[in-house]
Amino acid sequence: MAEIARRTIIGAGTAAALTVFGSGTARAGARSAPAAGAGDAPRRGYAFLDAAADGYPEHGGIRLAQSYADQAGLFSTAFTYDNALAILAHLVRPGREGRARAVALGDALLYAQTHDPQYADGRLRQGYNVGPYVFYDGSAQPDGFVRADGTVNVGTQFGFTGTAVGDMAWAGIALAALAARTEARRFLTGALRIGAWVEAHGRTDEPLGGYKFGVDGADRPLPYTSTEHNIDLTCLFGRLARLTGDTVWLERRARARAFVEKMWNGSGGFFHTGTNDGVTINTNPVPEDAQTWSYLALRDRRRARSVDWAADGLAVLDSSERTNSAVPAGQLYGGVTFSSASLVANEDAPIAPSQPKPDRSGVWFEGTAHLALALRERGAAGDARRAARLLASVEKAQDHLGPDQTVGGRPLPERSGVVSASSPLDTGYGFGYYPYRHTGATAWYLLAAAGANPLGTR
Repeated sequence: MAEIARRTIIGAGTAAALTVFGSGTARAGARSAPAAGAGDAPRRGYAFLDAAADGYPEHGGIRLAQSYADQAGLFSTAFTYDNALAILAHLVRPGREGRARAVALGDALLYAQTHDPQYADGRLRQGYNVGPYVFYDGSAQPDGFVRADGTVNVGTQFGFTGTAVGDMAWAGIALAALAARTEARRFLTGALRIGAWVEAHGRTDEPLGGYKFGVDGADRPLPYTSTEHNIDLTCLFGRLARLTGDTVWLERRARARAFVEKMWNGSGGFFHTGTNDGVTINTNPVPEDAQTWSYLALRDRRRARSVDWAADGLAVLDSSERTNSAVPAGQLYGGVTFSSASLVANEDAPIAPSQPKPDRSGVWFEGTAHLALALRERGAAGDARRAARLLASVEKAQDHLGPDQTVGGRPLPERSGVVSASSPLDTGYGFGYYPYRHTGATAWYLLAAAGANPLGTR
């Protein structure tokens, strides 16, 4: 069994939720207008982030950003991870609007932390509902992010009710960044509560060490330990150490980093995905994010080859001539896919029931942005040129892919937001990505375009 990835649904209704994730794949229609150029592309990316946060204005001022366009079939789901990324992207946005947007989303995460319907221990759930909808079974979901009783609207219909240490780490990183930028104590308090929750619920003394995956929707501990999660924690704990001066966070950072280093495959030049049992390393699949995030967080020149492994080993080129491609005729997109398993996915079978068949050459644009930023950060010979080509592909996708999509039933601004994938792709972890505009992919693009490393501790 492959280790569950951070984006895997960890609530009680996993099977049902995976069935409807990204249901349907709409091919892009006529060719979009010519690209306005890289200078305009970030502005349009931010226009999408704004629209994703403003989709349900009649449901109050405390709000999170919807993660995907309505057409993805996830309705008003707002993932904690995506909103943390949106905060970090807004903090590098030129002008005053970025800070105001980041603060608003940060306050919404703090509200979720203190108004959970069940827990008061500082946890955040995997996802929330931020607007009304009618679920596939005909049941109405009438509330916004804040229910009438003041509690937050946890994403129970899809089972997004668990808590993963990776999601928590990213929320903590975003809150710590807000604390550093605004000097507002509430953001540091929220980040510290996240760190304490992870320590209490994730720390393990198993042979491989590190921090475990988290808990499911019934608060049952999950047995997996993720390389990616522990990379995230090295950043969070490092930031908490710097902001507080408390050396206990350095010890915790060292524990997370030690696990990551145990996942290093020196002969192959990549990091393994993690472990299911705390004893045996999972050797397949090999994911992209562990390769690029490890460099962004650790800046370890001895293991910088992982960036090259992702760039070369997961490279894909998607076109309309490809099997199961959703790319419009005459267009071509380069980048990387999600994992080694994506490259050998069964193109004759749906990714999940009721889902389209995957394209082995589908470009994962979030991961392509990870890679572009890691190359920019590393700065070796040829890295800047490779990063520029990857960013150009993401910007082209923003121009041409996912037209006529909506958030909260409202049309998105023209050519705004990056789709999660050029075509349906199978991650190899039990779920897929599809050509729907995505808050997380857009935020990573904006960070990469700005050369802003969200995992650095400096």
